Amino acid sequence: MQRSTPIAALCAAASLACGSPAAQSAQSDPAVGFPNRPIRVIVPFTPGGQPDIFSRLISQKVGESLGQQMIVDNRTGAGGLVGTKTVADSNPDGYTLLSNSSSHTILPVVRKAAYDVRRDFAGISMIYNAAYLLVVPTTSTPKTVQDLITLAKAKPGQLNIASAGLGSGTHFAGEMFKHAAGIDIVHVPYKGIPEATNDLIAGRVQIFMAPLASATPLVRDGRMRALGVTSLKRAAVFPDIPTVSESGLTDFRWDSWGAMFVPVKTPRPVVARLNRAVTDALRLPDVEKAMRALGAEPAPTTPAELDQFVAHDVGKVQKIAQLAGLKPE
Repeated sequence: MQRSTPIAALCAAASLACGSPAAQSAQSDPAVGFPNRPIRVIVPFTPGGQPDIFSRLISQKVGESLGQQMIVDNRTGAGGLVGTKTVADSNPDGYTLLSNSSSHTILPVVRKAAYDVRRDFAGISMIYNAAYLLVVPTTSTPKTVQDLITLAKAKPGQLNIASAGLGSGTHFAGEMFKHAAGIDIVHVPYKGIPEATNDLIAGRVQIFMAPLASATPLVRDGRMRALGVTSLKRAAVFPDIPTVSESGLTDFRWDSWGAMFVPVKTPRPVVARLNRAVTDALRLPDVEKAMRALGAEPAPTTPAELDQFVAHDVGKVQKIAQLAGLKPE
């Protein structure tokens, strides 16, 4: 009887292992071994704004969990179209992510986009929900929302309202305010939140619907005045500032949100792996504390829940665009 050599035995064992169901499953699962190199997180806005702040916070924690560096890349241009299109065109392997704001569903309604948010992207998880602050320069006359509305009606077409760009969440928050208040104010789009904020502080524009996270330290420092918050409940960080709704525009509400996406053809096991890492990070006590200190609430979701939210939000945004008479440019 011929004995098996040690080498032959090893080869036979390897052959059996490779043919086993567990081994075949490991070979066919694209999430096995993922990630094995740095992941790029594209933020389609300038540094310093709310989407950038929270993208960096989450990316650091997710990178620590996955054991790979998360490189935040501020890919600006065309109000967010450039960075978003970059991700849509990227290899769907989980190594290029999009961290976007509510502009994700708004921008294609007012700008011709070479992508479709429902067809070309898959959700990883919602990141946060927050409100906006209706702010004015500290040197301006209005002390309340009604003061501002009265001034705007006395000077139709003479007051400017800044935004972080055409199709941004700040833009549509302003359009909602303009429509609800029945006032004629002029929209002035900027490159991003920091640029709009700087011109408001300098008094070159009179109104801005500023994301709560980026506006909070500036309001606390007295560099600009907050008249109202766009949520239905007062913000925990500013309990003395009334809501726009309780200031006379009943049921006025506009939320700011942020979420992470991948190209739609990204393998579902990879999406699930990323979802676990992101949602785990959002539940960390120090992350929750940091977000809430800036007026935002962590909002972990499943990929399917985010996809459903995006589909609903597109419909809501389209209705607002119709009311405001906005069409794709």
